[in-house]
Amino acid sequence: MEKVLAQRRWYRLIPIAFITYSMAYLDRANFGFGAASGMAEDLQITPATSSLLSSLFFLGYFFFQIPGAHYAAKYSAKKLIFWSLISWGGLATATGLVSDVNLLIGIRFMLGVVESAVMPAMLILLSNWFTRTERSRANTFLILGNPATVLWMSILSGYLIEAVGWRGMFIWEGLPAIIWAFFWWKLVEDKPKNATWLSDTEKRQLDQRMQEEQQHIKPVKNYAQAFKSRTVVLLSLQYALWSVGVYGFVMWLPSIINAAPNMTIVKTGWLSSVPYLFAIVGMLAASYFSDKTLNRKAFVWPFLLIGAIAFYTSYLLGTSNFYLSFALLVIAGGAMYAPYGPFFAIIPEVLPKNVAGVSMALINSMGALGSFIGSYLVGYLNATTGGFGASYLFMAVSLLVSAILTLVALQPSGARQMVNN
Repeated sequence: MEKVLAQRRWYRLIPIAFITYSMAYLDRANFGFGAASGMAEDLQITPATSSLLSSLFFLGYFFFQIPGAHYAAKYSAKKLIFWSLISWGGLATATGLVSDVNLLIGIRFMLGVVESAVMPAMLILLSNWFTRTERSRANTFLILGNPATVLWMSILSGYLIEAVGWRGMFIWEGLPAIIWAFFWWKLVEDKPKNATWLSDTEKRQLDQRMQEEQQHIKPVKNYAQAFKSRTVVLLSLQYALWSVGVYGFVMWLPSIINAAPNMTIVKTGWLSSVPYLFAIVGMLAASYFSDKTLNRKAFVWPFLLIGAIAFYTSYLLGTSNFYLSFALLVIAGGAMYAPYGPFFAIIPEVLPKNVAGVSMALINSMGALGSFIGSYLVGYLNATTGGFGASYLFMAVSLLVSAILTLVALQPSGARQMVNN
């Protein structure tokens, strides 16, 4: 019976979660292609303003993570994500209609605001449906919407820009989120007890399993106590530095590739998709073995270290060999994405449900702050130095420190006593 139950949950919920997060990631990551394909010239955007625009999304994303997660945990992740889908689809479409850079600044910030609750709300939703030995894989299939979307978006956006221009790209890639919102509302329930497609026996078995897992976790009275724990603080800093590398990479990779000699926007799209193919493979493998061993730390820090080494080696190489440098960027991109599933399985295993969701939002909000810093400073370094070496070094150092913080935060004694510190 348990095997049938697991199959129903995977087949029913995971594709929906994957598609929904894919929509979110599409409408935040395609800005890099707009920036590389004429938007700056058409709207008279300076390099400094371009860096600000690429990073403003994450500023809005940073401020509203915790309120959104609180609403999702206390009331309904389903309802929150429904309205978020409609809102971000409208804002993404509006990006293709603007003719004033000040309006674009407002749109980018508000896009971050309405998308801010999606990630923690999704993690809360999945934690209601999947057990400890499944959670890393469930999280990974959700977050696969990130690299998988960038993979096909990179190719599609190149062709769309060639066919209908950057404005048409934003419009055509924004509308699907609005349509999908109504599928989401029809297909998803917040908790197993509300699902008509589960039998009473299946609901009871799943509820019993979830309650058994919570019994081994020390109670935490409120958010403040959880936020003060040593491990939550260190993981927040760790994730901020990790996100510096990830989003500096995501937002500026098209521009980095497009600057190569004899490069077209379509070729840029194809080459930009390659790191995300490796990311998908790495994420699936890391999450599978993480759930098998329940050793989360071993599937986080080594990948971050590999990413740091790849960026640093690319920095040393400079511009002497584009394709060797590109191969190193492929390794860095794949390595940075691989640990997401194991990483987001950590908090629900050490904190009770009443604070785990909002604690994940705190960590994710710090990641948003790191994303803001990363996307802004990478763009700034590229513009002021006239090359990409300085930004490679910056991302390498961020990932190296992130790997070290993972080892410190997840020491066995610290993990067991995290709520006491």
